Amino acid sequence: MATSFDPALVTRAYELALKSYREGGCPIGSVLARDGAIIGEGHNRRVQQGDPIAHGEMDCLRNAGRQRSYAGTTLYTSLSPCMMCAGTIVQFGIPHVVIAENVNFGGNEDFLRSRGVVVDVVGDARCIDLMRRFIAEQPALWNEDIAEE
Repeated sequence: MATSFDPALVTRAYELALKSYREGGCPIGSVLARDGAIIGEGHNRRVQQGDPIAHGEMDCLRNAGRQRSYAGTTLYTSLSPCMMCAGTIVQFGIPHVVIAENVNFGGNEDFLRSRGVVVDVVGDARCIDLMRRFIAEQPALWNEDIAEE
């Protein structure tokens, strides 16, 4: 059952994914919002910064800075979170995640839901197409990002 989400913030996550793609990185963007206002945003910077933990969601949370509480927040991400990012979502108690696409990569939605996180999957065609194009163009980099040989 879908809950409410802001399509403009899905678009912003897509724009951040596109930015990373244009920089030569993995096209994953993320936005953290509270009451519809952006409090942090980021994109995958693993390649750009040589940082294996700089996934889109992690970059977003770093840029949001210290939060005394994540109550009332929603994390928007252009791609279904990996286990590292899903674990961080659970650890911080982020109550709602909006996933733009899980066609090219998914699997942690049930983990998040089992920990009480409300998960909405949007099926955004822009994000699906961008990730599909990236995987076709850069299969080795994609496998590195998801830690597969």
